[in-house]
Amino acid sequence: MLANYHTHTVRCNHASGTEREYIESAIENGFKILGFSDHTPQPYPAEYYSHIRMRMEEVEDYTSTLVKLRDEYKKDIKLFIGYEVEYTDKYFDSLIQHLRQFPIDYIIQGQHFVPDEFNGFYTGAMTDSVDDLKAYVDLTIKGMQTGLFSYLAHPDLINFVGPNEVFQKEMRPLIQASIDLDVPLEINMQGFELGRNYPCDRFFSLASDMGARFVIGCDAHMPHQMIQPADMAGFVDFLNKNHIEYGDNIIELRPV
Repeated sequence: MLANYHTHTVRCNHASGTEREYIESAIENGFKILGFSDHTPQPYPAEYYSHIRMRMEEVEDYTSTLVKLRDEYKKDIKLFIGYEVEYTDKYFDSLIQHLRQFPIDYIIQGQHFVPDEFNGFYTGAMTDSVDDLKAYVDLTIKGMQTGLFSYLAHPDLINFVGPNEVFQKEMRPLIQASIDLDVPLEINMQGFELGRNYPCDRFFSLASDMGARFVIGCDAHMPHQMIQPADMAGFVDFLNKNHIEYGDNIIELRPV
């Protein structure tokens, strides 16, 4: 594939390596388009400090660093500046207003918390609560309906450990919304590499049967994770099993 739009930096506090190292790794592995989409800051109350995302005041350095590198590497690779954004009812509008003050090419949606990190639950934690599953689906769909997200990252992050038939029943509206709104669903390579609960067959077999559109995301938190699907053991088998084909992986980025 020629493009990856899911790349992090050290500002999120759980990634390593410099932006230059990610770029060099992408070029070495045949990528022609690289999007940085580090975890967005959130305008949470001043007394709350998030350890998994950049701070609001780091946006300027993030964008200025990437603008300089975009010019430096323009003959070798096309760089885009983005964010992985949590949609929230309370903070989303003010966040977007802040991000628009700086160069920004796109955002991808990644719902790690419901209703938000400050006052909610982590969707990657095991749960057998159907209410939690429904809340995840409802909030994710609301985010997609803004029309601002270029795609939905790790759509099956919600770690529901109840019956598969319940999982598929409740996730069906999310998949249908992605189809109706033309929001591609990400097949997350880092999750596969680390053996997480995502990407999972029960989601992507259903999404494939329903006719959803897909995009592959490296979700690179280290430069060496900037690799091609064929270079990750078992990943192409996962795609084939769920009848998912991949090509150049280039998508149209939505303006923010």
